[in-house]
Amino acid sequence: MLNSVKISHRQSEIRQSLAALVGKTELTDDETRSMESLDNEYRQNETKYRAALISEDEERREAGKELETRSDREWSNLMTGFEMRQVALALDEGRSLDGRTAEIVSELRSKGGYRGMPVPWEALELRAGETVASGTPDPIRTVPIIDRLFASSVAAQMGASMINIDSGEVEYPVTSSSVAAGWANGETANVAGPSAYATVDRPLAPDNTLGIQMRLTRKSLKQSGAGLEQAVRRDMNGAISEALDAAVFQGSGSAGEPTGILAGASGWSITETDVSAAADYSVFRAAAVRFMTANAASGTQNVNLLLRPEIFDSMDADLISGTAVSQWDRLTAKIGKVILSSNALAAPTGDPAESSAILTTSVGGVPPIYVGTWGAIDLIRDPFSDAQSGGLRLTALTTMDVTISRAVQIEVLTGLQ
Repeated sequence: MLNSVKISHRQSEIRQSLAALVGKTELTDDETRSMESLDNEYRQNETKYRAALISEDEERREAGKELETRSDREWSNLMTGFEMRQVALALDEGRSLDGRTAEIVSELRSKGGYRGMPVPWEALELRAGETVASGTPDPIRTVPIIDRLFASSVAAQMGASMINIDSGEVEYPVTSSSVAAGWANGETANVAGPSAYATVDRPLAPDNTLGIQMRLTRKSLKQSGAGLEQAVRRDMNGAISEALDAAVFQGSGSAGEPTGILAGASGWSITETDVSAAADYSVFRAAAVRFMTANAASGTQNVNLLLRPEIFDSMDADLISGTAVSQWDRLTAKIGKVILSSNALAAPTGDPAESSAILTTSVGGVPPIYVGTWGAIDLIRDPFSDAQSGGLRLTALTTMDVTISRAVQIEVLTGLQ
């Protein structure tokens, strides 16, 4: 037991004893001496109690961190034993789930309704030994409640965080007030008048459902064995990651899609700058300076930049006069992270062909973009479509939405030629 707790218990006992003595109309000499002794001890314990709290402060913080993340780590450790193959065989042959897979599925079912077999998001992560286009995956957690995006996802590289929600809607209040300090103009003058502290809500709503269909032939089910586990995971990972990236940045907000950064920029008051000129280093430098002057970034190394590959092609071919240094070399030397994607941004259009770019930055650990997912992935078997060939058709459904934190952490550039 901590010393501060022991002292607190003793103080409580002293107060009870003093209360009993104070209630008496006449005190004996022994009771008077006892009261003086208890009062003296109480004052000494107050000093000891404050000293104990100071000495135990570090220990309390460490204990708090342990309690905050313990359940999260236990769930992650349990997730390493989840087998997609068991889920596929359970849907195909009715085989019973066992081990950690059965435990995880049971836990997910207790938290939400699923027509098929619930599959946790962590199960789609590529396991050790596998690689993706950008190298070995390295998922990062920012806080215990925030789940992982796919490691190769463009949204993850641009600073977005995936948040898993059991049910209902979630709102993130973001400060929107312009409270400012002011000096008093004279000895008896007042300081600046009161300013309202205001916030704006950034809601995530379960209005958008993403679906994937997969066909597993009878031959693959019989031949693949444990290899089917990795094949299904890779296929679902790639399909969901591709669709998610396109939705986060290009989502139209109609026809079932969530509203992405480009379509929602005006509604979220995100700065949009029409360049209408050839892409060069000065264009992106000016955008980074706007971030810094708005206190959204402390330097260019904190800025993430998303571009089309065609922009790289034109900038890398544009050499600075009299040197072998291209505009692309200058850009990558100054900007923190430059990501190229043909999926997250639309292909250039027009004559001359024009493209868009997106800049983001994280401030104080707050991501610029939130991607909300509801529950787990609902994996449903279709027993009829491939019944004649003995195959297995699976449909994976997930509900998701996109919102931003502060508009000042994002900027959109259009008209990049």
